[in-house]
Amino acid sequence: MKIDDFTKTGTPLGIAIGIGATVLATAVIPALPALARAARPTIRAAIKSGILLAEKGRELMSETSEELEDIFAEARAELLSESEIDQTEPAEHGEPSTHKEDL
Repeated sequence: MKIDDFTKTGTPLGIAIGIGATVLATAVIPALPALARAARPTIRAAIKSGILLAEKGRELMSETSEELEDIFAEARAELLSESEIDQTEPAEHGEPSTHKEDL
């Protein structure tokens, strides 16, 4: 294997990244508990914000659902009313009208 082949495959870069990650891990891992304790208030605040946002979202969805149910009920009532009017209109065969406006 030639040196050019070795560098073209990206092996040196992989080795460098591995060594860097190892050095970084040995420096960071012992500090993780301290970092977690320091980040705890920030994480707790983020979780609280998420909970509040989820509750607001549920409220909004509930209100929207109620509004859509009302609109659906109104539309259904209008359709029923219109179908009742269509059924009471005089037939094309000359039957007398039952509407007050036509009398």
